[in-house]
Formats: sequence, structure tokens, C-alpha cells
Amino acid sequence: MRTTDMADELFSGAAQPLPAGVRLATARHGGVTVTRVEIAREGLSRPRGRYVTLEMPSVSVLDERDAAVIEVCAREMRALLPPEGPVLVLGVGNRRITADALGPRTVQRILVTMGAGTAPPVRGLRPVAAVAPGVAAATGLSLQQLAAALVRQVRPAALLCVDSLCSAEPERLGRTLQFSDTGLHPAQPDHSRHLDAARLGVPVLAAGIPTLMQAQEGADLVVTPRALDSVIAHGAALLAGSVNRALQPRLTVQQLCWLTG
Repeated sequence: MRTTDMADELFSGAAQPLPAGVRLATARHGGVTVTRVEIAREGLSRPRGRYVTLEMPSVSVLDERDAAVIEVCAREMRALLPPEGPVLVLGVGNRRITADALGPRTVQRILVTMGAGTAPPVRGLRPVAAVAPGVAAATGLSLQQLAAALVRQVRPAALLCVDSLCSAEPERLGRTLQFSDTGLHPAQPDHSRHLDAARLGVPVLAAGIPTLMQAQEGADLVVTPRALDSVIAHGAALLAGSVNRALQPRLTVQQLCWLTG
């Protein structure tokens, strides 16, 4: 199989039985198909933990106003998060490269409630901070260095990383979201974006949308959705709406949309 960040692509639809230690379940909620993969042991193609894939019509026609989709996404994400405590949302990627700009574009719409400096957080809301740290070529610092420094300063209960993903199936580009509690683990083993609890000392969650696939195994040529600009713009809004609703369940989708619009 070609390189993929999507856990369900590695196990669903396979002719052979699931490997020992892997559980997979699929359910339908309105127009969203939810596939949950749980990997209970090490040594498989993805790290141990929980993965949730949500498949829907192209995200290019959805955004933070689609309350029914937001509610399904938020419920799945909330199940992976610690029940309380500050959360740091990290927008991973290069905002100047469209296919890699999902993370930075998403954090622009996150409802930030953590007070700067000594200011207290917004009363009644979960403390949330959001930052797009940029790429090493622009900062001179690796993502691991920047994430570690931010975690030491903010001391969050969890780090939530938002990043563009790679799929092995072209029809899933711009049509699926994946959440996981295993950290940020790009499929390429030598990728510089690896972040996890062992490295940072706090739970690390990942959220993303597949925006590219390898055109051929081992080749540098990649395929992106035809409506890539719209996928990134609307996908970032949809992801941000889902994150905001998961973190702030006291506020409705409409209220969150108004606060972040």
C-alpha cells in the first residue's frame, strides 16, 4: 500500500482478518460515516492508541456553520481529550504552501480563552491557547523544539496538533477527517513532525484532513484535490468548529461561530 496517515485504510476492507490487538467498528450518524480503530499493541503499522475517521461529502462544501457535522466531529474528539484542564492547539504546517496550510489556517479560528501573561482565563470556559509555530526553514527551530518550549510554558493538560494528512486513496482526499490520541506520527518514519507524549510529557492528540497522496510509491510526485483552495479554507473552518465545540460544550455551534467569525 502507498504511504498513508489514515489508520482505517491500513485495516478496513482487507481480505485477511484484522491483526491481533486491532479492533475496528463503523457506524453511520446522519451523513457522516464514523470508523473507529483501536490498536492495543506495539509493533503494528501505526502507534498504539485510538483513531477515529469521519467520512463525509467534500469538506469544500462544509464549514463551521454545518452544525450536524460539527456535533458528530466534536463528540468523537471530546472522547479523546482529557475531561478538564488547559489545551494548547498547535497548527502544524507551512501557511505558504496550500496543501500544507491546514494547521495554520485552523488555529486562526480557534476560540482562545487563556489569558495572556498573568491574566486569568475567560471565566466559565475551558482555557485554550492556539499557535502556528511555522516551519524550521523560517524559524531556525524544529517543531519538536518549539512544541517542547510551548508545553513547558503553558503546561497544558493536552496538546492538540492539527496537520494536513496523506491518504492512499484519491477519493478520500478532502472528504475525511481523522482524530487520534497517539500523537502526531506522519507515516514517513524519518519525518520531522513526530510529536507524542513520550517526547513532550503530556497527552498529544492529532487532527487532520488528507490533502495529498503519493502518485507512485517512492516518488516525489503527489496528487491533491482539484478544489484544493476550497478544501483548505472550508476544512480549516470545519476543523476549528469541531475543536471549539469539543472544548467548549457550554457554547452552541452558532455562538462559537459568532465568537470566532
